[in-house]
Amino acid sequence: MADIDPAELSPRDRLILDHVPLLRHIVGRFGIPHGMSREDVEGYAMLGLIAAADTWDPERGLKFSTYAFPKVRGAILDEIRRMDFLPRGRRERLRDLDRAIASLEQQNGIAPTPEEIAAKLDTNLDEIDEILASARSAMGGSLDEETGMGTVASLVADPRSEDPVGSAQWNEMKERLVAAMQALPDPDRSVIALYYGEELLLRDIGEVLGVTESRVSQIHSRALYRLNRELSVMAVRKS
Repeated sequence: MADIDPAELSPRDRLILDHVPLLRHIVGRFGIPHGMSREDVEGYAMLGLIAAADTWDPERGLKFSTYAFPKVRGAILDEIRRMDFLPRGRRERLRDLDRAIASLEQQNGIAPTPEEIAAKLDTNLDEIDEILASARSAMGGSLDEETGMGTVASLVADPRSEDPVGSAQWNEMKERLVAAMQALPDPDRSVIALYYGEELLLRDIGEVLGVTESRVSQIHSRALYRLNRELSVMAVRKS
């Protein structure tokens, strides 16, 4: 196959080609949902990138990368919703997880550890990791209402999402995040540090830790759960 001469590309095609690294970055930070391959997700993401190139208006003053980001991510999420990728059994297990968390939290006054959840559900930590990763994917696909996730949704969410960068609240959140991270066990702490501190992709973190990208996604979900639990404990102590 002959190399593509950039000079022969239309402005639209050049825009798409120039932003393939952005596409791959989004896919790498998004993670690969169960039942999909990286190639599948990149294909759906490309549809979003093409749609962005077809509709972007530079006269509005918005950078193409800023405009394309939600288009690319939205294309991935649309396909996840369309596929309805969570099997019925996994949906039921998510409901079981949420009920277990709510019950233990009511009993003890704080969110339970993954180990306590595993004991409550009479299972092992590996399955809890898989269910937490499913919870993260379900949130991304806007399936939380269908799965009945309540407590678990907040505990696997990105703790940074509600705080505007640069605000006093964000600065306070950063301090709490650092303290909460120090309380995490390895490899949870390593994944959080590499993902948020070094901004590595899940695949790259897998190469660093010597595990698969899918396993990194599971550890990331578990680490977020532990992190949010630590933050909630700090909030209780502060009050």
